[in-house]
Amino acid sequence: MADEEIKSLEELGKATADAGTTLAEGDGAETQTPSTPAKVYVQKLDAQGRAYGTGRRKDAVARVWVMPGSGKVTINGRDIEKYLARPVLRLVLRQPLEAAERATAFDVVCTVKGGGLSGQAGAIRHGIARAMVAFEPELRSVLKKGGFMTRDARTVERKKYGRAKARKSFQFSKR
Repeated sequence: MADEEIKSLEELGKATADAGTTLAEGDGAETQTPSTPAKVYVQKLDAQGRAYGTGRRKDAVARVWVMPGSGKVTINGRDIEKYLARPVLRLVLRQPLEAAERATAFDVVCTVKGGGLSGQAGAIRHGIARAMVAFEPELRSVLKKGGFMTRDARTVERKKYGRAKARKSFQFSKR
């Protein structure tokens, strides 16, 4: 078996199975577990052919649906230019689409609640990335490398008792 040439993955699997998963009996007869296969991601679409992703940032939560289209983005029933007036926020929102080179391949429809416009734009960006991976699993490595799949965990620090705000103290008076 050792001097046979292995030409395919199936033959490799058979060879390792034939060789056995136990070490030599004189060495304590330890058993080795075969390595687990890599996780395979599959396309997840709903009945309308859309992929869904939930995005979160600060206090904002976005529900995002991605479908094949021309690149139109609709937020809470309004066009992206009407909802996000600042160009920086529109740029943030389009980052995962441009990183995956799919800016004109998908239409995006989303509803977003909570937080301010900056948090909402970040939540939509996160949701778009997750929905794109659900639609096209091969994009996962590109989007993960760009940092779009990771939820930004930074939130507002809570107010503590005996303080004016989270860290600010009341004015000190000596007398």
